[in-house]
Amino acid sequence: MCVQVFECLSVHLNVMTKFQEKLKLKMDEYVHFVYLVTKKFPRDELYGVTSQIRRASLSVILNYLEGYARRRPAVQLNFFETSYGSLKESKYLLHFSMKEKYLSIEDYKHAIKLAEEIGAMLWSEIKSLDNKTQKHPKTLTKKHSNTKTLK
Repeated sequence: MCVQVFECLSVHLNVMTKFQEKLKLKMDEYVHFVYLVTKKFPRDELYGVTSQIRRASLSVILNYLEGYARRRPAVQLNFFETSYGSLKESKYLLHFSMKEKYLSIEDYKHAIKLAEEIGAMLWSEIKSLDNKTQKHPKTLTKKHSNTKTLK
């Protein structure tokens, strides 16, 4: 039985909390900003750093949304961790792009500020899910055999 009615409904109806909605909006702002600033990157980097940073930044929100759509906390956790990894990758690519002078220091600072905010929020989602999976390990059943508990 759910402790709080809203929490119960949000899980069953897949309704985002205000925190999750704010995180999603920040991720959306981040990927759009990355796409905007990479339009100024050198043409010869189109299939190099431009493509890679765009894919990494898009992967942040896509993995978050796909993870959010999953029912099992362990599966959500996997997607959220992938999202976090993509965020780290995109942060390095921003740094690389600034060093190569593809990106202005002002744009770099703005993107990194967004990335840091997203990282902190996403990490709290990861820790929360991690705590849930630690308290309630998933039980796997093999057909016609004993039950195993994953740790």
